[in-house]
Amino acid sequence: MDRRQLADFLRRSRERVSPQEAGLPTGPRRRTPGLRREEVSQLAGMSADYYMRLEQARSPQPSTQLLASLARALRLSDEERDHLYLLAGHRPPAARPGGDQISLGLLRVLDELRETPAQILNDLGDVLAQNAIADSLLGTICSVREGERNVVLRWFTEPAMRAPYPADELDDLDHYQTANLRAAATRRGHDDASTALVHHLLTTSPRFAELWPLHEVVTRRTSHLRVAHPVIGPITLNWETLLTPTEDQRLLIYTPTPGTEDETRLAMLGVLGPSQFTPR
Repeated sequence: MDRRQLADFLRRSRERVSPQEAGLPTGPRRRTPGLRREEVSQLAGMSADYYMRLEQARSPQPSTQLLASLARALRLSDEERDHLYLLAGHRPPAARPGGDQISLGLLRVLDELRETPAQILNDLGDVLAQNAIADSLLGTICSVREGERNVVLRWFTEPAMRAPYPADELDDLDHYQTANLRAAATRRGHDDASTALVHHLLTTSPRFAELWPLHEVVTRRTSHLRVAHPVIGPITLNWETLLTPTEDQRLLIYTPTPGTEDETRLAMLGVLGPSQFTPR
């Protein structure tokens, strides 16, 4: 908790809110810019003495419930609310999830990456969109079709999905898929969607049921992809992840190491055009 910075932020935030914005009468002799301390305390449902101590940097750590009330009283934006929580020594509340609705800006970025494979996935492993060269590269491994779009489910329930990957990486990929799903489920507060997916996997995949109790958690932002493509042959690509502010959607971008055979093979795939990736 940074008491001095918290006190300064509260005071300046209070001064930026007019009585009219807060639904309070202005009064003829008002000298305080913005709201008075007692008005903030009244709007937040807390004692005036405690709020005064907050602005004087001599209060105990406020609870998250109290911070939420202050954020509403001071009409803070989401970014300002998160800043308030951090100054008070608390983790900000989870952002509102984006769901399956992809922002137009993210789709424009995807469209511009014509020669670079790129996908948009949600945190549970559903492929929401991918560009043409990603479809040519990955094909049925990563489909946007309803019922075929969840990579984690297909990884553990369709043996043909594993065939294009190197045998010495399969165990690591099993652990990664499980641990990444665990992190997403926890981040979501084990909501209906994550709970249903985990339950389905536990009842259909012995391998997933073996790994889930280990309680491993990981979220990778960068790694590599090695697959055997039926047209251009084996290819290794590096991938980077760009997260949306809510972190439930991510843009994955796959790039070859410059000057390698992988770069040549990816360029060849772009020339050949769409080619269905059929695991053998």
